[in-house]
Amino acid sequence: MNIDSIQDGVVLDHIKAGKSMKIDEIIRSRRRSLALEVTRDGRVVVRAPLHLSRARIDAFVERQQHWIAVHLEQQRRRAALALPAPTADDIAVLKARARDELPAKVDYYGKRMGLTPTGIKITSARTRYGSCSAKNALCFSCFVMDCPDAAIDLVVVHELAHIREKNHGPKFYALLGSVLPDYKERKKLLIMR
Repeated sequence: MNIDSIQDGVVLDHIKAGKSMKIDEIIRSRRRSLALEVTRDGRVVVRAPLHLSRARIDAFVERQQHWIAVHLEQQRRRAALALPAPTADDIAVLKARARDELPAKVDYYGKRMGLTPTGIKITSARTRYGSCSAKNALCFSCFVMDCPDAAIDLVVVHELAHIREKNHGPKFYALLGSVLPDYKERKKLLIMR
């Protein structure tokens, strides 16, 4: 993988937003397609094949200006609504609470679903609430404890469902819906700080 950091960025005029737009970083790898990412801090990252010309990358970014502008605005709004960063004490409290409460929820829903994880780990990850490894170990961010109980249950059932269904296909959502028919409403309660 090769990362081209662009100091000043490539400035593109965005007609609708009336703002200039730049590529903050290009990450080159053995991939075959181009992809765009707008990070939480408002950086525009392009993922590109190793040998794709800069002109083709720039043309792709220019065609995607509207998408970029929409996502930059979403990140700006999210940042404006964001809670202050948690302190080390806040994280310690959330981790303790997660260690106390999540194993019982995993056990309860695991029995209902006929699924048993190989382990449970609590982290302070900031980008996702949970994950399920290929070996069926569940990992939960302590920040899920900031959410209402209904949302916490959704994260637990979601990760348990990955023991049986590793992707987010129709079978996965059928399993999730069989346990939590209101999972779409519960998802709206998830807020990462």
